[in-house]
Amino acid sequence: MARPLHPPTTPGKPAEIVGPATPEPPATPGTPAAPRTPRGQLRTALLRTAAALLAAALLLTGVVLVQHDYDLREERVTVPAAGRRLPGVLATPGGAGPFPLVVLVHGDGPVDATHDGFYRPYWEAFARAGYASLSLDKPADWLDQTMDDRARETADALAWAAARPDVDPARIGLWGASQAGWVMPKVVARAPAPGVRFVIAVGTAVNWHRQGEFNLRAGLRAEGASAERTADALRTREATLGLLRRGAAYEEYRASPGADRELTAERWSFISRNHTADASADLRAMPPVPVLLISGADDLNVDGAETEAVYRKLLAPGTLTVRRYPGATHSLVRTPVERSSWRLALTAVFAPRALFPPGLLDDQRRFLEQQGR
Repeated sequence: MARPLHPPTTPGKPAEIVGPATPEPPATPGTPAAPRTPRGQLRTALLRTAAALLAAALLLTGVVLVQHDYDLREERVTVPAAGRRLPGVLATPGGAGPFPLVVLVHGDGPVDATHDGFYRPYWEAFARAGYASLSLDKPADWLDQTMDDRARETADALAWAAARPDVDPARIGLWGASQAGWVMPKVVARAPAPGVRFVIAVGTAVNWHRQGEFNLRAGLRAEGASAERTADALRTREATLGLLRRGAAYEEYRASPGADRELTAERWSFISRNHTADASADLRAMPPVPVLLISGADDLNVDGAETEAVYRKLLAPGTLTVRRYPGATHSLVRTPVERSSWRLALTAVFAPRALFPPGLLDDQRRFLEQQGR
């Protein structure tokens, strides 16, 4: 995500032009004024241009500062989790605690506590419902983790938060995106009393293999791939799954036809540890807590309709609320913004709350307010 630009420095003072030693006499009435020299005209044009640029820069800087001024307090914290000490951020609303809390569970990839600022509009929406937010940096060796490792890490973060005097231990829930769909159900199913009180699941899948096939097919359709190319890609995928099922080493994968040359040994090891992930058993074991399931209609990574069908089948009746946003991607960013690099960068800098589809932040705020009641 793009970060706000530093305010521009003041332009240098233009070179001084030495005028006549004595003032010129006033012009005689009816006598035309002496024409301005090209040098004087250039100086005037440069001064006006510099003034206009400075005013525009100050205006844009003001817009950026206002747009990135969030209605919450942030405290840097360090949390013992799964044998590590992970830095993070505890964001709280105004007023005195103890506050109900949302603990964030990241998706795939290296992510810091703020997700390069992407999470702050979410934290602000949660704060408006009276909730604090806790988010940790992912560990540097996250590719060595299994979904069970990530669940232990999340459970330790919950225990740490519950012991704080400014957090209400009876009102703690989870918010998680994408890969967190294989983490949060484990945590909720295993949490000791009083347990996790609610879940917000954003773009989550159920079965790793089915998600991978959906992602492959959706990407090929978006590219307008031919039937022959699609069939070839699916055959390559099945061959790769065969290697994973028998625990093949990275070198064997690299030597296979159709191997992704950008896939690293560390990534192959991560996939080998986690490709059997399926949330079904953990979803079935979850206690009856409210779940808000969120997806984007233009998600090319996860089949939101399949996730909804499985959640409706396995979760306790009456606990599921579903929100599906048209014109939104897997990241729940507005589709035309995410698919244009320059629009994404400008929106992130000048209007970060406008990254998201209408209603996304308000719907989560209302969901949390309902849990508070």
